[in-house]
Amino acid sequence: MNKAFRALADPTRRKILTLLKKGEMNAGEIAAHFDIRPASVSHHLKELTNAGLIMRERRGQRILYSLNATVFEEVIAWFLEINGRHQ
Repeated sequence: MNKAFRALADPTRRKILTLLKKGEMNAGEIAAHFDIRPASVSHHLKELTNAGLIMRERRGQRILYSLNATVFEEVIAWFLEINGRHQ
């Protein structure tokens, strides 16, 4: 879960997660929302994938990214637990 917290600390990565909340996207579609180099977007996608926050799936020539809801559920449960709201 430590990787997830480090990944969430970056505002660009949080914006990528917000974009993916709407549905699957490829790297080019994600990059279109930022004024940074495509290599930087690829780095952020790799960090999010390594943290388990997003999943990537190859479909033919395309790689699509989507949210990994399971990890978010674990993070939310952890926050609730440390705040004494989860038994």
